Amino acid sequence: MKPIMPRKWLAVFCLALCWATVVGAQTGFEMQGNEKPSGDPRRRAKIHTELGAMYFQNGNMAVALDELRIALEADSGYVAAYSVRGLVHAYLREFAKADEDFGRAMRLAPNDPEVNNNYGWYLCDTGKERQSIAYFLTALKNPLYETPDRAYTNAGTCALRAGDLEGAETYLLQALRYARDGAPQARLQLAGLLYKRGVVEEARRYLNDAMKMIEPATAEALWLGVRLERKLGNRMAEGSYAAQLRSRYPASKEYQEFLKGNFE
Repeated sequence: MKPIMPRKWLAVFCLALCWATVVGAQTGFEMQGNEKPSGDPRRRAKIHTELGAMYFQNGNMAVALDELRIALEADSGYVAAYSVRGLVHAYLREFAKADEDFGRAMRLAPNDPEVNNNYGWYLCDTGKERQSIAYFLTALKNPLYETPDRAYTNAGTCALRAGDLEGAETYLLQALRYARDGAPQARLQLAGLLYKRGVVEEARRYLNDAMKMIEPATAEALWLGVRLERKLGNRMAEGSYAAQLRSRYPASKEYQEFLKGNFE
């Protein structure tokens, strides 16, 4: 399930799907009238975890946590509930609680690809980029993992953050190979990588491809567009990206960099 996240951290998380997967399967589950979940504890835990993930995706953290609490009361060993709750606590910057939930999930299912992918992204987003790679690679070892492109994209994004351009390129190209949705985040990260290398025209091509798939455009994508077009001397396109960045994300770190003139 892909979270649709309302703020910068969540937007990055989702598109670097966040590309972390919240729950292994999408069910489209909705409670109808007075319908109650099945009496089976595992089924109840699954339903409430999926509801918690949906509330998380819509930015309602309090209800998400409540649904996940109900899931774990139904089945205290339901791994996905700990993994999703870890993501919610991470978003709320409640790191001790996130560590506890991810630790429990990893103890219960150390080889589960979704748990490893989510935990890897959590580590990456909290400054442990190099440490995170091992968890994405563990996820990829599972031959039944349905979305390897997400783990490859996450690995590439985090390797890029860690300054490993060669490793990042390898992972991101693998993400394109396995992707079913065009891999917009992998393309965006490849655009950033190529920009760093000075391969500006190719970077622009990857960015343009990504922008066709990302709606709305993120602050990261718009800021890269500003710098690319500036490098290419295209003032009209640079101005268009800058105007969108200013109107959509005036409080973003990217716009603050723009105001400071830190184009590199």
